[in-house]
Amino acid sequence: MKKTIFTILVAAILWTIMFCPITAPYVNFWWMMTASACTLSILAALFCRGLWKDIRIDMPNILMGIAIAVALWGVFWVGDKLSQILFNFARPQVDVIYSMKDGESPWLLTALMLFLIGPAEEIFWRGYIQKTFSQYWNPNMGLIVTTAIYSVVHAGSCNFMLTMAALVAGLTWGLIYRFFPEKLGALIISHALWDVAVFVWFPI
Repeated sequence: MKKTIFTILVAAILWTIMFCPITAPYVNFWWMMTASACTLSILAALFCRGLWKDIRIDMPNILMGIAIAVALWGVFWVGDKLSQILFNFARPQVDVIYSMKDGESPWLLTALMLFLIGPAEEIFWRGYIQKTFSQYWNPNMGLIVTTAIYSVVHAGSCNFMLTMAALVAGLTWGLIYRFFPEKLGALIISHALWDVAVFVWFPI
């Protein structure tokens, strides 16, 4: 458990540096996100033996991953419309998130999110953190604690919409992992596809 807590602290520090309005201007978000996510996934593989055995990339997982990504994009599309009705700060905060890709090559962002960032995040948060907490306590507590931490590490952005987005997405992937832990491969695919869809292909 000490190793798990250590990796969470590392994630919190890295995510705060990337998103905090004070420190974010001094780093390249996309390269730091790539390096951070990959570092955490490597730590997860080192600290969780047999992690790679949980990942299966076959046709059922591919199809399930695509379905999850499409459904989650739809949830966010609806959520965006509702939030604009409820909160006058919603769209400006969403625009701040999208401004992170200004000046970057869409092809580069697609490659980074599809092959590195998305998979690495899911390997770390569900494949390692949620799995570890589920084994230490129980699957329900593992889901709750992991989802809460995944949301909180985004709070340093001071962006309510980003934190809520992390909560909704994290809860979705966490719930699926809670009931289908053997579908980590599908979650990896869905996370990667959703990242690219919502940021590059079909921005909301």
